[in-house]
Amino acid sequence: MSAFVGTKTVASAEELRSLIQQFQGEKSCFFLRWPHKVSGFCKTLPDDFPSPEGQMFDSQKELRWKRQGSGYSVLLLSHQSDPVNGFAALDGDWEACDRPAQLHEAKETQYPKGFYFGPSVKPEAIQQRYFRDRRTATVPFVALTLAN
Repeated sequence: MSAFVGTKTVASAEELRSLIQQFQGEKSCFFLRWPHKVSGFCKTLPDDFPSPEGQMFDSQKELRWKRQGSGYSVLLLSHQSDPVNGFAALDGDWEACDRPAQLHEAKETQYPKGFYFGPSVKPEAIQQRYFRDRRTATVPFVALTLAN
């Protein structure tokens, strides 16, 4: 299936929150990262948002962010090939392919404080979507997605 990969920069946490709200759907899920902890999979933004890094995903797309100075660099990975207003398309002939995800246990040692899947996020619903450039056959992005 064809796909869209694009980037955008937002100037503040408030602008990031607004962008997230534009893309958030009823079934969206979040996973946020701080230097000392991860949020685990959650259905709403936690009170200590913004995080330096994080992602929101559903069955259609993943929106990733990473702090850059006082703003954020944002990456949109969508299985729909239509350009998204406000995002600069990354060069490439993108296609997406869904695969099962292999999840770590919540108490995996790489997560010193563990994380919680939450009652509304079933581990078996989480999948991976590979974004491959047809011209080079490379897979530079692997997004989280939810099974329909």
